[in-house]
Amino acid sequence: MVTHDATKVTPRDLEALRAEGFGDEDILDAVGIIGFFNYYARMADALGVELEADWAEE
Repeated sequence: MVTHDATKVTPRDLEALRAEGFGDEDILDAVGIIGFFNYYARMADALGVELEADWAEE
């Protein structure tokens, strides 16, 4: 949900993660990593960065 629309994350979503055993630091780490990869992917897309040949799907 964070990737599609972070404004739609609710306290209920966070409680569901806590119920699965995630602590607040775990949730913070996950959101930070998700945000970083979203940022990086958008920059790469905007700049036209292409995958290296050996990374392409076969």
